[in-house]
Amino acid sequence: MKKLFSLLVAVCFFSLYAIAQPAMQTITGHLYDEASGAPLEGVIVMITDLEPVKGTATDSLGNFRIDSVPIGRHTVKAQYFAYEPKVLNDIDVTAGKQVNLRITMQEQIKSLKEVTVAYSRSKDKNSTNNEMAMISARSFNVDETKRYAGAIGDPSRMAANFAGIVAGNDSRNDIIVRGNSPNGMLWQLDGLNIPNPNHFGALNSTGGPVSMLNNNNIAKSDFLTGAFPAQYGNSTAAVFDIRLREGNHNKQEYVGQMGFNGFEGGIEGPIGKKKQTSYFVNYRYSTLGVFKQLGINIGTGTSVPIYQDVNYKIVTQPWKNTKIALFGINGNSHVNFLGKDVDSTKPDLYSTGDPYVNQIVKYATTINGISVEQQLNKKSNLRIVGGYTTTYEDYQEDSISTKNYEDTYGKQRAKFTTQKASIAATYIYKFNAKNNLQAGLLYDNTTFNLLNKDLVPGKPDIVYVDQTGSLGLARAYTQWKHRFNSNITTVVGLNAIYLDLNGSFALEPRANIRYTINSRNAFSLGYGLHNQAQSIYTYFVQSYTPQGIVFTNHDIGFTQSQHLIAGYDLNITQNMRIKAEAYYQMLNKVPVTSYSSSYSAMNEGTNFYPPNTDSLVNTGTAANYGAELTIEHFLTKGYYFLITTSLINSKYKGSDGIERNTAFNTQYIANVLGGKEFKIGNKGSRLGVNIKITTIGGKYLTPLDLAASAQQGKAVYDDSKAYSIKQKDYFRTDFKLYFRREMKKSTMEFSIDLQNITNNKNIFNETYDVKKNKLVTNYQQGFFPVPMFRWTF
Repeated sequence: MKKLFSLLVAVCFFSLYAIAQPAMQTITGHLYDEASGAPLEGVIVMITDLEPVKGTATDSLGNFRIDSVPIGRHTVKAQYFAYEPKVLNDIDVTAGKQVNLRITMQEQIKSLKEVTVAYSRSKDKNSTNNEMAMISARSFNVDETKRYAGAIGDPSRMAANFAGIVAGNDSRNDIIVRGNSPNGMLWQLDGLNIPNPNHFGALNSTGGPVSMLNNNNIAKSDFLTGAFPAQYGNSTAAVFDIRLREGNHNKQEYVGQMGFNGFEGGIEGPIGKKKQTSYFVNYRYSTLGVFKQLGINIGTGTSVPIYQDVNYKIVTQPWKNTKIALFGINGNSHVNFLGKDVDSTKPDLYSTGDPYVNQIVKYATTINGISVEQQLNKKSNLRIVGGYTTTYEDYQEDSISTKNYEDTYGKQRAKFTTQKASIAATYIYKFNAKNNLQAGLLYDNTTFNLLNKDLVPGKPDIVYVDQTGSLGLARAYTQWKHRFNSNITTVVGLNAIYLDLNGSFALEPRANIRYTINSRNAFSLGYGLHNQAQSIYTYFVQSYTPQGIVFTNHDIGFTQSQHLIAGYDLNITQNMRIKAEAYYQMLNKVPVTSYSSSYSAMNEGTNFYPPNTDSLVNTGTAANYGAELTIEHFLTKGYYFLITTSLINSKYKGSDGIERNTAFNTQYIANVLGGKEFKIGNKGSRLGVNIKITTIGGKYLTPLDLAASAQQGKAVYDDSKAYSIKQKDYFRTDFKLYFRREMKKSTMEFSIDLQNITNNKNIFNETYDVKKNKLVTNYQQGFFPVPMFRWTF
């Protein structure tokens, strides 16, 4: 750790005393109609906080460029005849990188009786990319959220600051929304449905320890937590609609970064003299892997996770109305947990803590896609995206003799591979300022090879899954947005979903309405019926009968979820708002066992290993209901804050008919986050501080049966009392300090994220110590400093 800090301090010292000269930068961008996607020519774009005001107009492709913009934060305003003006505050202009903006504008509704517009979506700082999303949805702006303490550059951990959301635990970034299993999450990348985008991301989960999504490459994205539009399907809980940014179309730019997530380097720029094509590519390698090779131990022990990933995107516009993009995220990861290296007297962040087990784990995920977008005319747009994704997971576990570490015997083997080919087509037609229609078709075909078995010395293997095959999931949807006037807007839609494996089919109506009282107050109401297929693994868990192996889970259908949400928005000022939502979610057809038990699929999703439960039927139920409050002040005059509180109640019923808490029923979540930026000198350099305080209700655990555990020599839990013991409440405080030095043509940034600065002991889980025959409480991450250095030029 000392070597790391010495290196970072030296770099920071250099940046402090480097010769700095007054720096200027360029702002570029693209403006288009929000509904049809058509480029807008002749839009006046101005930087209004400069004296005199600098400005320009968009060309026939909707592009603009403003040169010689001073370093600092600026306000950009776009004006166009018959459209609502768009204002973007606090655009961060640095010396090391040009700013590229993608701005949508909404056409005004004109009426003889209307003099002013009651609600301007263009002025809503949290307006989403998806204009059909009107409730339980907000934009995800990396430039804002990367300031948050405790996030370590991970989009999932950044999202955990929003209302109703909690991470699985300190070691993973699973997104738990309103008491739902994280398996209810849908991940999309540039319109492509994708698998778990995390290193060490297991087949049966949607999270992992480290994200493969690099926040240096993410554009404004959408996060939706309920009653989402019809274009999103096969999800019961939430949607993270990620969009990758485009590379610089004007000049080559570079980034170098080192931090907890990795050592990385990136390059971007134009291809060709006409600059119709741009690209970016970013490569990252595990920081801990580098330190291991250098012999540096920063408290992670000998079980060091090794991973690497590459993000890329190539965009070209060969013709005026045609845009083609190639994009991808690819990565692999592995870690060895060796019993002989376990030392309870030394800190070891990733160790399993079991000296009598060896675990060898390997993962790989590839996500690659191509999109073609054609602007058919000023009113219609067609976009087709195709992709090919793969996942690989290999797990080997061996038991070690208690007498000799050299004596081992096989205990478990698991290997899962999937290959998915996907295609999605979206057609948009704008009738007029009041009406626009969207329709789409999507198809995913997944080929898989699954093997999971226990090895028993001298006996046949116990095989849970051993299956190869393929399945297809098809969806079709349509949705219509109608603006009655500037006060009332509705969106109605219908989604159809079909799984060819067992013929499961469902129709899903969706509806949202927003009533705006005036420019400050608005009410929203949303309803959605959502269905989700089970994990591929679940369908092929083997049951052993006298007649042979039977797939008792093969015919289980979709899990069904109904969302009903009411919301209220109050804009106190242009830069401060209050948002309140109340929701009720009823889940039906949840997989539970055909025999009486407490099991429910509602409680799965935060483990690396898959559930081997067979004999499942769709007769389980669950309900999530609660209320959320968000008070947010956007960065203005150098300060910002975000306060979120959530009340949650999450219950389920297994096949035994007993109502219980779910594994994710925390009952409450409270986050207080705030920060301040200080200008240093007159060259644009800044010093910033951020603090985050989080408290979460303790989760419920299933008690350990000590007598049965001692008899069987392993942890045995009393499932008749499932999720009946409440953990101690979670509390954590993170503090972040960052400094950014602006030079003539580059920017250096140094930050230190002090996580859990009070070193509070938050419970992770409770396990069984075989040798001592007692319950052992394992705790989550203690105090942990995370430094980061970034250089853009």
